Amino acid sequence: MTSARTAPVTAELRARAAELLRELGADLPEAGPLSARTPITGGELATLAPSTEAEVDAAIGKAASAFRQWRTVPAPRRAAVVRRLGQLLTEHLDALGELVTLEAGKIGPEARGEVQEMIDICEFAVGLSRQLYGHTMPSERPGHRLMETWHPLGVVGVLSAFNFPVAVWSWNTAVALVCGDTVVWKPSETTPLTALACHTLLRRAAAEVGIDPEIHQLVQGAADVGQRLVDDERVALVSATGSVRMGQIVAPRVAARFGRCLLELGGNNAAVVTSSADLELATRAVVFSAAGTAGQRCTTLRRVIAHADVAGALVDRLEKAYRQLPVGSPLDDDVLVGPLINGRAYEAMRKAIERAVADGGELVCGGERVEIGGEDSYYVRPAIVRMPAQTAVVREETFAPILYVLTYSDFDAAIELHNEVPQGLSSAIFTGDQREAERFLAADGSDCGIANVNIGTSGAEIGGAFGGEKQTGGGRESGSDSWKAYMRRATNTVNYSDDLPLAQGIKFG
Repeated sequence: MTSARTAPVTAELRARAAELLRELGADLPEAGPLSARTPITGGELATLAPSTEAEVDAAIGKAASAFRQWRTVPAPRRAAVVRRLGQLLTEHLDALGELVTLEAGKIGPEARGEVQEMIDICEFAVGLSRQLYGHTMPSERPGHRLMETWHPLGVVGVLSAFNFPVAVWSWNTAVALVCGDTVVWKPSETTPLTALACHTLLRRAAAEVGIDPEIHQLVQGAADVGQRLVDDERVALVSATGSVRMGQIVAPRVAARFGRCLLELGGNNAAVVTSSADLELATRAVVFSAAGTAGQRCTTLRRVIAHADVAGALVDRLEKAYRQLPVGSPLDDDVLVGPLINGRAYEAMRKAIERAVADGGELVCGGERVEIGGEDSYYVRPAIVRMPAQTAVVREETFAPILYVLTYSDFDAAIELHNEVPQGLSSAIFTGDQREAERFLAADGSDCGIANVNIGTSGAEIGGAFGGEKQTGGGRESGSDSWKAYMRRATNTVNYSDDLPLAQGIKFG
């Protein structure tokens, strides 16, 4: 099934992108070699000049200079910027959401949902500004008090990916700002226009509440621009979202200069569907988690591990649902699956399916390209592949809508299959048995940073810490105590006595 409406021509989209930028208060970028393309047609929305080495150096310098004063501002006062940003995002939710659709190819509800996520994290960060708690601990020495305090860390470099072009930036930036850090953002070169719009809104928010807008800097360009942030000693924390390969490059370079890293990398997320599962509930959750955002979420469901007693019935349900998914322009209200970001993504999907079939897999449905929008746009039908075993291609993350289905008979074997991949981001189990649910959440259950029961792997809320283990990088963003990554801890001992006892009862002199 395809959408009744094909993608509009690029000229219409280009004009609309310019109109949305003006509505969001951003100046049209100066023309240059960096191309902002829309996956809806594959055509060019705008061109802009990438940041030069001198401009990146200057941006880091401005952020470092602004930090010296910003760190002394009381945290609740710092929150005024974030509060105003949230208000501006609320006012411009539809416009920014539409720009996300044009530049990243997300369907309208998902694009607007991403902006709503930004608003939510702003609200969270405002409350957090009054809850940056330390601890007091009992001292073993009389007349002494022992405590820990938290202080701003410095300049935070944010490297974000195309699939969540604005939300992941906001997770980092809203929290970093209330923690007293300044931010330099290097977005994906695939989504420079949404970055320009967000940067404009944040600097406007700062100016309107009487704060120096230099607390936030934007640099644009390819990997070489991000590398300068990675290597600069003035950048205290590098928060990088992207592929495992990218993390393997970033982490050692930052570690070599004793900087900090916060990594959000690959996911190869699985759901265990047990014999007691509600198959209707599981089907709905699997379809959204696997096909939403055209399979281009780090939390996309890529593997289903189903009990042998229900695997056939589950696949039948999934196949029926997949064949009804409307594929087409994300500007169409009826569409649920928009385009892949580019031709490389399509080629990766095609080759992965070929490898899976060569390994003995059965292509149940999907995988074919849908001719919409022109030769430079890449629309595909989400695919389901039944696999006899968890082969090499299944253990890899392919950033496209491929769902591999494996079967199991023994619950321990299901856990082993689940954990037998190098990534460890998100996971789920569908069961009516509380013992199975509890085992999945236990220390010898799912080894992922996110483990869900009777809900899919995608759609995380901002209140919980987001991130994963193993090749996912170990970073945590957004809620809970993730704020600690953006601050430095100091242990303080206060002697309010007239004596000077030493710890452990040591006598000296």
